[in-house]
Amino acid sequence: MAINVELLKTICELPGAPGFEKKIRDYVLEQVSPLVDAVQVDNLGNIIAIKRGSRNPENKRVMVAAHMDEIGFIVTHIDEKGFVKFHSLGGFDPKTLTSQRVIIHGKKDLLGVMGSKPIHVMSSEEKNKMPKLTDYFIDLGMSKEEVDKYIEIGNPITRERELIEMGDCVNCKSIDNRVAVFILLEALRELENPAYDVYATFTVQEEVGLRGANVSAHLINPDFGIALDTTIAYDVPGASPHEKITELGKGTAIKIMDASTICDYRMVAYMKATADNHNIKWQPEILTAGGTDTAGVQRMGKQGSIAGAISIPTRHLHQVIEMANKEDILESIRLLKVCLEDLDNYDWKH
Repeated sequence: MAINVELLKTICELPGAPGFEKKIRDYVLEQVSPLVDAVQVDNLGNIIAIKRGSRNPENKRVMVAAHMDEIGFIVTHIDEKGFVKFHSLGGFDPKTLTSQRVIIHGKKDLLGVMGSKPIHVMSSEEKNKMPKLTDYFIDLGMSKEEVDKYIEIGNPITRERELIEMGDCVNCKSIDNRVAVFILLEALRELENPAYDVYATFTVQEEVGLRGANVSAHLINPDFGIALDTTIAYDVPGASPHEKITELGKGTAIKIMDASTICDYRMVAYMKATADNHNIKWQPEILTAGGTDTAGVQRMGKQGSIAGAISIPTRHLHQVIEMANKEDILESIRLLKVCLEDLDNYDWKH
């Protein structure tokens, strides 16, 4: 079985910086509506798609969260020559931005390039310093008069990178977290017999503080929670074994903890047992820095939820491009599907 690369490509390439998710939200609504029994959009912009369980006398709810937003920027200033200054929306690795193309989404989309001081005129001290976001500006190749016709302060900015297949992997901007949006859609497509009511939630503003997950979990009040997000695969030259977090090609990852969540030991054990029972390749994940929607899903219902996460190993996270392995993506779809189908077959009291 192969993943639907064309669908993933569309999902990854659509813009959706935190707080500006409309284009990706509209597309997800179009894709998810035929797959579920009901759909709603809350006031913050989260999509909550409900697929009813078949064995659910106690009306139990399981929330699955995948955030739609991507790291981006917002226009803060246009100078007298038409160069644009910006503020980040989410965490960026500044060293990867030099001379990279971006899109400013104003009255029309405009391509720009991340400019900075040329190395030829840097001092020795400047050459040896790590770049900061404030070192960059966006060059649109236009005069201020032209820029002002289309761009204003407050417009969002996203990276300009199409999805390509590279060996066993896919490579694009916004693999974080569009690959999880893709996985949730594909799991819903294959999910025929969920145990409990599934609240498939496509959240907003994760990259700026898990805001969408907090609101949607408060509304849903889930008994169980599963977050879907990328995680670090630091399996490259120079990495010590203990630094890798996860590795590409070693399967989906079952989260044990991240900086914002210690996953419920029962959910971790359930996911491991379910993966083993269905011959799904998996690896453990402990992410010591960085949080995910798991925290909101776990805490923001009235009684909290028995929560964990399925993580997708990803190289080059929060850079201009990100990379995930196609087999790991498939294993993530498989694990999510069987976890939703088998929830009522596990002893959650121990």
